[in-house]
Amino acid sequence: MGVPFLDLKAQYATIKDEVLAGVASVFDDQAFVLGKYVEAFEAECAKYLGVKHAIGVSNGSDALLISLMAAGIQPGDEVIVPAFTFFATAGAVARLNAKPVFCDVHEDSFNIDLKSAAAKVTKKTKAIIPVDLYGQCADMEGVLDLAREHNLAVVEDAAQAFGAVRHGRKAGTFAHYGCFSFYPTKNLGGAGDGGMIATNDDELADRVKLLRLHGERPRYHNKVVGICGRLDGLQAVVLSVKLKRLDQWNGRRAEIAARYNGHFEGKLATPPVSEGNSHIYHQYTLRLNNRDAVAKKLAEQAIGCGVYYPIPLHLQECFKQLGGKKGDLPVSEKLCETALSLPVFDQMTDAQVDEVAKAVLAAV
Repeated sequence: MGVPFLDLKAQYATIKDEVLAGVASVFDDQAFVLGKYVEAFEAECAKYLGVKHAIGVSNGSDALLISLMAAGIQPGDEVIVPAFTFFATAGAVARLNAKPVFCDVHEDSFNIDLKSAAAKVTKKTKAIIPVDLYGQCADMEGVLDLAREHNLAVVEDAAQAFGAVRHGRKAGTFAHYGCFSFYPTKNLGGAGDGGMIATNDDELADRVKLLRLHGERPRYHNKVVGICGRLDGLQAVVLSVKLKRLDQWNGRRAEIAARYNGHFEGKLATPPVSEGNSHIYHQYTLRLNNRDAVAKKLAEQAIGCGVYYPIPLHLQECFKQLGGKKGDLPVSEKLCETALSLPVFDQMTDAQVDEVAKAVLAAV
């Protein structure tokens, strides 16, 4: 029968009327850039996350970039970044002519290895970017301890973890800056690009708002060089509709993960949930020594799967001048050869879960 890796059409069918009504309101008011719909969504997110400020920006990559700019990262500064993550985590550092310094991750949680990170700290280190990969928080308490020890800014990349919780606190609320992506495939995804920066610091929030609008205040008076990093009103109304249902949808993903676990228990290494964490399963990821062969067999049965990520950042061509070589970060390198993500989306049926699991077990 086949199972798609993601089915956004099925999700849209459940909210279509409400989304189209919101979009019509934006057109009626011609409130396309920032404005009241963005402000309303920002307030909803701040309440949901439990922070003072939630600031809508153009996308998750710009959320990271603006946060690093607000943190005062300068050319030549070093920023510690896990090597096993999406490119944007390090790309934002490089965009500022700063140096991404790559550390390793834990093989089970996929998140930052603090021993590896601590070994990378130098006098030039100014910030660290922990990533809440696949939908659960990194060891943020440990990250903050390391940051305090070395006076580092902390930018939490929670792009894949909107709604995840660690010890009662939402992902993206631990650090100086918490960065989110609303790319359509995210658990809270828009109808295009969008992002957000969360903070409890009034001064940092003010700096972010200044930077997302070309550094101008008042209009056409530019105090600093910022970027065009604003959130659209259309994205805001779509995201507002989805935010109301996010916990329900994330709960369904957890049910799907539990069902997968039931199939794979004692047979495959299932993704563990770290102590104190809830997991929103942006991805449900296995580690398979014959990953590519399994992926090929699944494709032959029209069952979707994904490889996140095939190349660790320290071995990416664009960073070759940094001198990274194979063997530097063995866990990240191994995960790039073994990680395989299975379908997990909120409209997925139990029958589809069972079909995927059966196919995986037959392929390994």
